Amino acid sequence: MNQEQLAELVASKVCTKLADISRYLVPIGVSNRHVHVTNETFAILFGPDAVMTKKGDVKQPGQFAANECVAVVGPKGQFDKVRILGPARRFNQVEVSKTDCFKLGVKPFVRLSGDLDGTPGVTLIGPKGKVELDQGCIVALRHVHMLPEQAEQLGLHDGEVVDIQTFGSRSGIFGDVVMRINSASALEMHIDTDEANALGLKNNDQVLIRKH
Repeated sequence: MNQEQLAELVASKVCTKLADISRYLVPIGVSNRHVHVTNETFAILFGPDAVMTKKGDVKQPGQFAANECVAVVGPKGQFDKVRILGPARRFNQVEVSKTDCFKLGVKPFVRLSGDLDGTPGVTLIGPKGKVELDQGCIVALRHVHMLPEQAEQLGLHDGEVVDIQTFGSRSGIFGDVVMRINSASALEMHIDTDEANALGLKNNDQVLIRKH
């Protein structure tokens, strides 16, 4: 094998490896604090005839950032103008960072969306009324949204726990990242602002799935 053939072989193997790696790359979506509410809660906060209005779409299909915002009040402090994400859900849920929990005065429970049993409650205040939640304030467990066909190609399944490699000047590894696989997904890893700041990440940065 001459030098030219060797160079071609190396280049081919490098390209193959890069193509394989690219299959595991996922864009980042940084989640600011936000609120999900039921239709009943929305009516109390904004009035019985109020309709949730769209400010802009988010990446996950069918979901959007609403124009409507509320105050989120805890035992020690509050955040004003916290945006509602639509459409309405079957349950009320407030998603904040661990740093936010310190200001609100609530214990930070790291949970997947919808896993609300035993989590702290907060008060939501809108222009027409307020709702005191018995539970529902969480720090969202970091996770990756993916379509079933994408997951099948990579040998991943819903609920599987993976590691995520990040890049850049503050590169590191996120452990305990949960795969959330369903047909109403767009490929994206969700982290909160604390996690993004710690590893120097922003929206659409690429990170790498590392299977256990």
